[in-house]
Amino acid sequence: MNRKTAIVLAAATAGIGLTLRDRFARSRESELKGQVVLITGGSKGLGIALARRFAKEGCRLALCARNADELHRARLDLESTGADILTIVCDVTDQNSVRQMIAAAQRHFGNIDILVNNAGQIVVGPIASMTVEDFESAMKVMFWGVVYPTLALLPSFLERKKGRIVNITSFGGKVSVPHLVPYTCAKFAATGFSEGLRAELLGKGIKVTTIAPGLMRTGSFVNALFKGDREAEARWFSLAASMPLLTVDADKAAQEILTATKRGEAERILTSPAKLMSGLHGIAPGITADLLGIVAGLLLPERSPRNKAKAGSRLAFIKKPAMRGLLTLGLLARKRYLQRSSRLAGVRN
Repeated sequence: MNRKTAIVLAAATAGIGLTLRDRFARSRESELKGQVVLITGGSKGLGIALARRFAKEGCRLALCARNADELHRARLDLESTGADILTIVCDVTDQNSVRQMIAAAQRHFGNIDILVNNAGQIVVGPIASMTVEDFESAMKVMFWGVVYPTLALLPSFLERKKGRIVNITSFGGKVSVPHLVPYTCAKFAATGFSEGLRAELLGKGIKVTTIAPGLMRTGSFVNALFKGDREAEARWFSLAASMPLLTVDADKAAQEILTATKRGEAERILTSPAKLMSGLHGIAPGITADLLGIVAGLLLPERSPRNKAKAGSRLAFIKKPAMRGLLTLGLLARKRYLQRSSRLAGVRN
């Protein structure tokens, strides 16, 4: 056999293998029609994108968030497509509030079949500008905000020997990202919880899936908080969250998450850059840490931290035509995924 023939046969074999793998994966997909899905942080961003996707599958929806007005907008959006939806105001950092929210959803629907822990928050800035309260706040929302709903629902899932738990962690739960240290700390903790939970629930009828998205175009940068040199931090983060080659549209991400849920996958990392960096980090963590440090230094040269105690930014730089052009996809996403912010007053797409 000559070399050319061997290459062709190898390529054909690989293609057949991928096709068979895909068919096997599809055969494991569960029918979700009629199931009740509870989504925390479900009023905007990835949460509303997920709600729309699950609704298309024929699922009934329970959405919770802290803001009643945002939940009302989400309800109107979903009801316009015929979705069966219940919205509940809930603060996932408050265990009693979570228990009451789940009890209300169970009274309304009878049972909850799928829990999607999606609530999150982002504070961007150098470590010198962060306080202990920033770390505590991140842990409350993105670690305890995953633990509380999970533990509240777990007895019901175990009793029925049925249930799915989908934890939206982050690429930042695998590789710590400069200027997002409190966020990544909380996401690392949530990832550990999710992976350990799957192992312990193996064989008990409950599937736990960890989702680690890279950058997504959800428009969430308009609601992020910024510390240190606020304008500089807001600029780099907004640009990174809007670039087409670095990010994935929230609707596409939601479709991937839906597929992973139906298949009961252990983990799915979203976006090619996130997969590449996660893989490299697993092999050479020192190299990735140093590489990220170099990139951060180039984007944001060391300056004396300002505004240590307060976080915010009116995002005034977005009013500049050139910046609006660079942020086009991100600004379109903020409208599509119901992101609203008083800090964008007077700014049009």
